[in-house]
Amino acid sequence: MLRFKSLGSGSSGNATLVEAQSGAHTTRLLIDCGLRLRDLEARLIEAGTCAEDLDAIFITHEHGDHIGCARSFIKRYSTPLWMSQGTWLAVSDGGAWTPYQHLLNVARDGSAIELGDLQAMPFTVPHDAREPLQLRCTDGHRHLGVITDLGHVSSHVVASLQGCHALLLEANHDPDLLQASGYPVFLKQRVSGPWGHLANHAAADLLARVKHDDLSCILAAHLSERNNTPELARTSLCEPMGCAPLDIAVADPIQGSDWMTV
Repeated sequence: MLRFKSLGSGSSGNATLVEAQSGAHTTRLLIDCGLRLRDLEARLIEAGTCAEDLDAIFITHEHGDHIGCARSFIKRYSTPLWMSQGTWLAVSDGGAWTPYQHLLNVARDGSAIELGDLQAMPFTVPHDAREPLQLRCTDGHRHLGVITDLGHVSSHVVASLQGCHALLLEANHDPDLLQASGYPVFLKQRVSGPWGHLANHAAADLLARVKHDDLSCILAAHLSERNNTPELARTSLCEPMGCAPLDIAVADPIQGSDWMTV
């Protein structure tokens, strides 16, 4: 069985727990580590597991709301760490990460990561980071796509998400709310630009391009607290799915989401 749970999603910090269960054995992967260490430890316990039970951590890119407490976490728990070479180079300037290089595994676009009963396939996305990667996860039967922090939908992204049964999908902002916000012009341009974040309508367009009969589980994620609302995100994403707005789940910045079975 494959399931996932957001532990928190948004500019205040991101972390997603993915589990593959086979008999009595469970493989656990944490995607991103953008929370404070004590908060992450507490949310893992609330999710029914603990930090020591993680098989690996995957860091999508070096921005603080995704890498957060990763260094403190692996210092305490010696958890194997996966990230791209570009992300490693971005965070290792100054030598603070050097003592933990033995825990590093380099992730590459299109090169599968085998973790017990779970396989994770990284793929590149267009975002203003050194070498950002997102993930497609499978237990061999069901497939989950985790896709946030991209400024536009590339053909590679669309190809990487074909056939998924569930998606954790960025719906970051409503363009009208963003333009009316108090953000400075440079930040509005960064968020809405081709290397920033997906607007609701762009997320809906991606969903329309990967939808198939067995895609039944959608979790909207990385919503801007100032420039979006759960209602607006749901309204956009329900259209390509042909479902009611409340059938679209939304990850909360603090509470995350419930467990969702793929």
